[in-house]
Amino acid sequence: MQMKTERFEMRLDREILEQVDKWRANQDDFPSRAEAVRRLVDAGLAVSGKGAVRISDGEKLILAMLRDLYKHHKVDGEIDPEFVGETIWGGHYWGLEWKYTGLFHGHVDNPRVVSEVVDVLDMWSFIESGYAKLSKKDKARVEAEAEPFGKHVVFRGFDGNNESEHLSIARFLINDLDRFTSFKGRDLNSHMPMIDAYRRMLVIFEPVRRTLIGGELSASQIIELLKAQIHPSHRNE
Repeated sequence: MQMKTERFEMRLDREILEQVDKWRANQDDFPSRAEAVRRLVDAGLAVSGKGAVRISDGEKLILAMLRDLYKHHKVDGEIDPEFVGETIWGGHYWGLEWKYTGLFHGHVDNPRVVSEVVDVLDMWSFIESGYAKLSKKDKARVEAEAEPFGKHVVFRGFDGNNESEHLSIARFLINDLDRFTSFKGRDLNSHMPMIDAYRRMLVIFEPVRRTLIGGELSASQIIELLKAQIHPSHRNE
């Protein structure tokens, strides 16, 4: 046991303190409040420890049965059932994370980022669709008035270095969920930060979106959206 050399003072409200007292009253040795808090902190850190793989007894049984099914049916999958079996019987749960890092990465998409990516893809779907249906005259107008973005009106994606979560979500939506399929087959790595420009565009697009049911963006609307990519400090130079 490590020596307790560090002093730490904390204040708890009455409700939390009552819960601590209730918990320690159910312990065999009825620990002091300080000891009870230490144990609860240790338990909390153990549960929330990043990358800590834990398998309950019921899950061990299920995994062992699945291992036997794999062997019986000679399943050729990406998971090695023999390795999983040795991991369980030996208690080497950390080995699962080492071998299957793709399963135990600990990342969960931020819902706000998912929503933002959907909004960006929706906006660019309307922009590309609307632009494709413009007359040659209107396309020439977009090119001239929305310079330098009016010549190639194409969604460029997100930066793989600085906007990797946005890029990953976009690719998953398009390639795996079959949403926004007009972007399918594209790399979508812009190789430069884009999200700030998209956010400026969304400020303009959101009020317009409600009017686009069954309709398309006009040349003027496309021009306004494309020009919004320019940072305010660089406009009218």
